[in-house]
Amino acid sequence: MSSTSHYLHARQRADIHQLSQAWWWRLEMPTWILMVTVYSGWFAVVYFWQTLGAWVATPLLVLFTTWYMSLQHELIHGHPTRKAWLNQLFGSLPLAVWYPYGLYRDSHLHHHRNDHLTLPEDDPEGYYFTRARWERFPAWFVAVIKLRNTLPGRMIVGPLLDIYATLSGALFALFKGEIKTIAMWVIHIAMLAVLLYWMSLRGLSPVYFVIAVSYPALSLTKLRSFFEHRAHEAPEARSTLNEAGFGWRLLFLNLNYHLVHHDLPGLPWYALRKVYLAEREAYIQRSEGFLVEGYSQWLNEHAVKPVHVEIHPLAPGQPDAPKVFSGYDYQQQARQEY
Repeated sequence: MSSTSHYLHARQRADIHQLSQAWWWRLEMPTWILMVTVYSGWFAVVYFWQTLGAWVATPLLVLFTTWYMSLQHELIHGHPTRKAWLNQLFGSLPLAVWYPYGLYRDSHLHHHRNDHLTLPEDDPEGYYFTRARWERFPAWFVAVIKLRNTLPGRMIVGPLLDIYATLSGALFALFKGEIKTIAMWVIHIAMLAVLLYWMSLRGLSPVYFVIAVSYPALSLTKLRSFFEHRAHEAPEARSTLNEAGFGWRLLFLNLNYHLVHHDLPGLPWYALRKVYLAEREAYIQRSEGFLVEGYSQWLNEHAVKPVHVEIHPLAPGQPDAPKVFSGYDYQQQARQEY
């Protein structure tokens, strides 16, 4: 481990110890308040749908649904309680439609194996491919992937590809007789049917909700995760540091400081920024310059030009890849590769 890592880990412990002395930290008050706000806001908008009107209620519901997905992520990592079953109870309502909470939890915790981060067919949230798989793709699918690797494409096409993969996985589990996964889907679909029926009673069409609310909310999560991870020899340099504005930080619960989250996955959302700012320079050094100056930078640089997330250079069959990617950073990619 480098001297920078030793220093950073020592400072992290000191920063976290200081923060954890506060009563609001120990009681997880920010997360409890967040949970009450998200649930009450989401259900209030649906309840008053006809009074608010679609032009006001739709963007509000998109924001609350996106916020709920951020809350689900927090629940997965042990907040606001240390009881996994209770957190699952809080996060299982299908407000986001597309996946059961348990399926997301299992997949996401698998993603947090940092040594396997970004590796094709090992990281369930990765976007890279092995060379062998890439070379089997037809030309039209390569074009779709290149479109997905632009920021607009990620937000428009990315959710559709994820939904297809999720539903394909559900069918595969059904054919394989995977009881646990099947049970997750049965419970999820049953709750979703009740929820959509209640929406229809409030004047909100389920079809409209899926198309105009749930899909755009999933698109917003694709903005957050657009280039969250890169292929790199060093696991600690694979996760980005995005210095986003306050509104985005609140909506995404500080996951823009993604290296801090992967370093300290048990750290609550309201502490991520504090720890990052306390050790900013050390974190930038640890990430080997994988720093983004807000989501507008991605829009400016990748509105048309795709980010180079295609064949993974460290996957099996890619000799000497560690030498190629040593010291590689996002700024260099943006300046030189396109």
